[in-house]
Amino acid sequence: MVAKSRKQTGKSPTTQTDRDKNQLVSPPGKSNARRPGREGKAFPGFHPNGLAGIRHKLGLTPSAVVKHGLTLLLGKLGALHLSQLFENDRHFSHLSNLEKEMAFRTEMGLYYSYYKTIIEAPSFLDGVHLVMNDRLTEYPLVINTLKRFNLYPEVVLASWYRIYTGVMGYFGIPTKMCWSINRGDGLTPVDSCEGMGDPAYFYVTCVFMLNGVMMSLFFIYGSYLSGSRLGGVVTTMCFFFNHGESTRVMWTPPLRESFAYPFLVASLFASYILGYLSPTKMQSILVTHMITLAVCFILMFGNSMLLTSFYASSLISIWAIIAMRDHFAQVFKAGIIIWVMQGLAWVGSTVLLKFMLSTILGASDDAHISGLIKSKFTSYRDFHTLMYTCAAEFDFMELETPLRYLKTLLLPINLLVVVLVAGRTFQDLGRFLRGGGKASGKSDEVLVYHSLQLVAFALLAVLIMRLKLFLTPHMCIMASLICSKQVFGWIGEKCKNQIVVFAVMAVMAVQGLANLQAQWAIIGEFSNLPQEELLDWIQDNTGPDSVFAGAMPTMASVKLSTGRPIVNHPHYEDAGLRSRTKLVYSMYSRMSGETVKRNLMKLGVDFFVLEDSWCTRRTRPGCSMPEIWDIEDPQNIGKIPLCTHISRNSRRHFTTVFSNDIYKVLEVPKDQR
Repeated sequence: MVAKSRKQTGKSPTTQTDRDKNQLVSPPGKSNARRPGREGKAFPGFHPNGLAGIRHKLGLTPSAVVKHGLTLLLGKLGALHLSQLFENDRHFSHLSNLEKEMAFRTEMGLYYSYYKTIIEAPSFLDGVHLVMNDRLTEYPLVINTLKRFNLYPEVVLASWYRIYTGVMGYFGIPTKMCWSINRGDGLTPVDSCEGMGDPAYFYVTCVFMLNGVMMSLFFIYGSYLSGSRLGGVVTTMCFFFNHGESTRVMWTPPLRESFAYPFLVASLFASYILGYLSPTKMQSILVTHMITLAVCFILMFGNSMLLTSFYASSLISIWAIIAMRDHFAQVFKAGIIIWVMQGLAWVGSTVLLKFMLSTILGASDDAHISGLIKSKFTSYRDFHTLMYTCAAEFDFMELETPLRYLKTLLLPINLLVVVLVAGRTFQDLGRFLRGGGKASGKSDEVLVYHSLQLVAFALLAVLIMRLKLFLTPHMCIMASLICSKQVFGWIGEKCKNQIVVFAVMAVMAVQGLANLQAQWAIIGEFSNLPQEELLDWIQDNTGPDSVFAGAMPTMASVKLSTGRPIVNHPHYEDAGLRSRTKLVYSMYSRMSGETVKRNLMKLGVDFFVLEDSWCTRRTRPGCSMPEIWDIEDPQNIGKIPLCTHISRNSRRHFTTVFSNDIYKVLEVPKDQR
């Protein structure tokens, strides 16, 4: 019998036979078997709406209706595309609440746990108080997670969810529909809910809607930069055709990268040095950045990492160089020499100021960033840099990425645009150096800025592959310039230019549509029975104050789904947390069992979740956990890793209280002193 609660308008239950679940498959967390029923469903909130009556009500001209209608349509398509990919990949609509939470792995699970805390609290303010006085994330510490993490998106979404469910409940309007899903294979049935009243549905739907708005903004940006709505179409087409290289929001939450932003100001400063931005305009931009940084500093309760970042140091350094521009002009000859000296002064003063501020404020949270950059250019390695560089997304850009850009013509178009803009720029510089002044207008400033920004993002992406998510969208924006009269006016009249653009779009579509079809063909279902067994065991057999340690991704799930205190988690940007994780991960070193046991007892750990895969997994030579530890612990090189001994027999040091094919829970003895 199918059980359902509030029924949404336009939905109807199916029979139990339709709901019966195919056999589940074990990790890595997804299978091709689908729970039948409700196929091809995206998330609620994405139902097509007509544009009839807009012109009559708002008095818009036909061209304005077309323009705004296209903008809204692209946003709608972007959100639908993301939601459908997410549903196809995980069959999210058929997952139980626990399975949905398990699908939010690593940092996503950590961030979502604070959203869950706020919506489950007696009131919104009680929830905010709990996340500002968190006792679960880094036991035994009490931390302000709003200061430590960038959690304002979760705070805002939680407030919206509480308002939405409160208002709908007041008027008696159903917000979700629940079903009993028979999973088969001797597994107990689970309740599965869909609709905006379901917390997980609400969360991901808002994320997809936000990214749909981003698609509309890409269209507007491309239209503005190229001076043609056709340029906006080119930008959005490039984004869709290179979707897998542009975003990961359909698989994971939006990334919260911040250390790349100094390179944004790099591009601005280069535009100023070359004379494309006046000192007054540059200072106005810097003031905007400084105010934004100050607001972030206040909202994050004085997070010192913001003040000691390369970004903050860059702002101060550039401001000082602009203020001293007359002194530079007196000492150095106008032209290339003064440009080079200003650039060197910026680099030197930024680095010096950053380390001075870090020393004065005693901040070391972002020390791993310096180590990561250092490891890219030297043979430097330590435990923390290897934790990053052994992951493919933090390695150098793979060769396949530019090849994929090449197949969709994104790379050739961008190279051509940059060459043409560079040619115009060198002509301007040549006239300037010959004393003829700089013959460039406001539009040239924009083109030079975006070209320099593209170069900055390209350098970042080459060094750290994950940062191609900054590069690819900017390449899509730059591709809009094939519609620009300013850059491609030499082709001829408008009709000829449009013919060339449509021909290019047709060639792009060959590989682009193949890429989209490959994404649409990803059909699976999230399933992680071993972790479900682990979380159920923890919930049923440990006290609410039991403290856990283990692999960072697993700890995020333990905190989210069981509410147990943990000592380490995936947010690796804090110096103290890195030290804690290093102690926890000594389980995967070649140290003695007594040493590791003392490390865990020092942290107050009651249970350690051991995963054999972390002991044996090796992404490339030198990147298994025991090999990473060999850098820090050379005296034990050659010994069998402790995790190997423990997986065979833990009785000498720990007591095994739970075990399945993937996880083993070890009880840590209490300190008898």
